[in-house]
Amino acid sequence: MHRHRHTRVTTAAIVMVALLLIATPAKANAAENKTYAKATSQAALIPLYKEFADEYDVDWTLLAAIDRYAQLTKNKAERSSAPYYGFAFENSAWVGIGNPCEDDYSPAMISLFSGLGQDADGDRLALPWDEADRIKALAYWLDSESGEEEDELAVWNLFQDPVAMDRVFAFCKIFEEFGLEANAHCFPVSKKCNYTVKHSFGAGRSWGGRRVHEGVDIFASYGTPVLACSYGYVELMGWNRYGGWRIGIRDANNMYYYYAHLSSFVKGIHQGDLVRPGQLIGYVGSTGYGPPGTSGKFPPHLHFGIYKDTGDHEWAFSPSGYLGQWQRQKQHIIPQQKTSTDDD
Repeated sequence: MHRHRHTRVTTAAIVMVALLLIATPAKANAAENKTYAKATSQAALIPLYKEFADEYDVDWTLLAAIDRYAQLTKNKAERSSAPYYGFAFENSAWVGIGNPCEDDYSPAMISLFSGLGQDADGDRLALPWDEADRIKALAYWLDSESGEEEDELAVWNLFQDPVAMDRVFAFCKIFEEFGLEANAHCFPVSKKCNYTVKHSFGAGRSWGGRRVHEGVDIFASYGTPVLACSYGYVELMGWNRYGGWRIGIRDANNMYYYYAHLSSFVKGIHQGDLVRPGQLIGYVGSTGYGPPGTSGKFPPHLHFGIYKDTGDHEWAFSPSGYLGQWQRQKQHIIPQQKTSTDDD
């Protein structure tokens, strides 16, 4: 009995050594010739998203949304360790936990240690920086984690962050409706009406405590149409004691556009709705600086702010440069839109 067990162990050891010998040249060659493919745009990856989405029965927009959010929120260390576009698996997950070779690119060895690395193009290498290999591995992992229509669980396991989950699925909606390169913009009030822009970003404010003005003010008459300045989704709307009736719209580049002091919202708009540049979302007013309904403590104007979110923190920056660009562009106003939450 002991002799048979010894034989089995010896055989397993021989197989292991053989695999290591096979994998070592592949590892060395791949490491020496490591080049990071850089797509000219994420849209160039759509054929890969669709190919592996079909193979593993996942939505291609989910693959794209995960890649987009991961790329936008990479910190400096992550950009250094994974300088290629999109989501990057931890190295131990790619090669397999327990794999003695930390930079293993052999599909056979990776499979032996239950790693996630995939060889999508048949070159006998599973390279985490190769676009096809990486996207196939992501689709494979989503399929294995999600089970029957449980994409939420899979995305949670990827990021373990409720904010990331919300953003990823919102990006999915944007990509489904507008595509991956919906980057057009629009000045946020109707240029047919009289208005004046006061570039007061960074100025001091005292109501409610000392603070800094995180936007610019566009003064206009009561009822002047306020427009969505980008493609995106309504992330937040309602009353705020500083901003009065306000609405926040986030685009698929993780930029957040904040509109405050509205007299009212356009009828039919709801949190979660998709919007496009020039779409009517509300009207200029003077609400805020008090409990719900407070109005008239200052002249009517739109407070407009832009915030950038890197995943670790979100901060405001002056929108003056963008407003100057959008002011010079032709403006097309889209009237009230029927949304998916309206009654049929």
